[in-house]
Amino acid sequence: MSKQKTTFFCKSCGFESPKWIGKCPGCNQWNTFAEELKPSKQVTAWKKSGRKIAEPKPIQSIEASTQERIQLPDEELNLVLGGGLVPGAVILLGGEPGIGKSTLLLQIALQTPIKTLYVSGEESETQIRLRAERIGIQDNRCEILTETLLENILDVLEKDPPELVIVDSIQTLYTDQLDATPGSVSQIRECTGKLLQFAKEEDIPVMLIGHITKDGSIAGPKILEHMVDTVLQFEGDRHHAYRIVRTLKNRFGGTQELGIYEMAGNGLRGVKNPSEIWLAQREEVLSGIGIAVVLEGIRPLMLETQALVSTAVYGTPQRSGTGFDLRRLNMLLAVLEKRCGFRLGQQDVFVNLAGGLKLEDPALDLSLCAAIMSSFYNQPLPTKCAFSAEIGLSGEVRAVQRVDQRIAEAEKLGFTDIIISKYNKTNSPHQGNIKIHTFGRIDEVFSWLFG
Repeated sequence: MSKQKTTFFCKSCGFESPKWIGKCPGCNQWNTFAEELKPSKQVTAWKKSGRKIAEPKPIQSIEASTQERIQLPDEELNLVLGGGLVPGAVILLGGEPGIGKSTLLLQIALQTPIKTLYVSGEESETQIRLRAERIGIQDNRCEILTETLLENILDVLEKDPPELVIVDSIQTLYTDQLDATPGSVSQIRECTGKLLQFAKEEDIPVMLIGHITKDGSIAGPKILEHMVDTVLQFEGDRHHAYRIVRTLKNRFGGTQELGIYEMAGNGLRGVKNPSEIWLAQREEVLSGIGIAVVLEGIRPLMLETQALVSTAVYGTPQRSGTGFDLRRLNMLLAVLEKRCGFRLGQQDVFVNLAGGLKLEDPALDLSLCAAIMSSFYNQPLPTKCAFSAEIGLSGEVRAVQRVDQRIAEAEKLGFTDIIISKYNKTNSPHQGNIKIHTFGRIDEVFSWLFG
């Protein structure tokens, strides 16, 4: 017998090396290489016979037909996927532990009218049944399989094919054709490859749950995200009720859509108009609060930007941002001090995006600056005034995209004024019942707000 060989894989990015290396050349991470055995026997396809050989075709002879999508009972997920599930698609859903990944997919399995096989390698049948009772069992076409050996799962799929397969999670599966442990780079890659082959040959969609690393990326080799058709990211703070599903990759649609959920006692509920919920807690006029109109994907949202400015007790002032990039906050404070003359060098500044959201839309800049100066002067901003503009390093108020959609969202929620950049192209200073104020520099905005 030939001697079995070993190789080393980076647990962060999947880089392969014949020997152990302290620093990975692929992702520049330290001490991430793990030793794994190479396959002791030839890895075969999941089907032993019936191999089909593809033949090349001229591109003009290929029929350009659109596949009919499978409509899920979850409208938010249909929106994120681009209109529903495509037969034969492989979808990877990642997110923090306890964020609700299993709850979301079990909810889909229980509510969808098509035959669904829910494969769990993390929970027992009793645990899944208890969660299903909490969610509410609405259809009996959902079958549960608690198995981690991939060959057994594929045998079940070949014997009685379902219309939808859900795997929780891909890191728990293993194939006996590899000697590596479950969750290793080679096991994840091989199991995903076989499930991908099954999905494409049988035209059955497969949804996978994936673990993430401490920096928020999908655990396992980076090739895992390249192999699947769609990558979804489930985000949110476990201490808040709201969750967001983002599309990081989608071969069958755009990546601009966004799904918003509210975690309730009986599972996840889609939020139709999140702006009304996030603005419903304003009962009195307070300083340090501004309303921003942002875009997440193609969906306009309105939320509170909160700021607190107080005298620094210690020698070094504190800068803290919750849901907002701290480096961008420091940049905005430098602009306020350099271009507007405000002395914030001896002030503690804390900012927060209400609702536990983490957003990166540049249109937040103007609302945050207005909230900071409102807290600095202890003077409330106009209650029915919204902000949507980016701030440049020279103090200019820069234009943002899709401003008409933002204005329409503010008008729908009863706002009477909105401040945008004068470089944004709008039809008129009035759109319906809302008045549009345009400015070119940030000091002009403050003169209008505070006199």
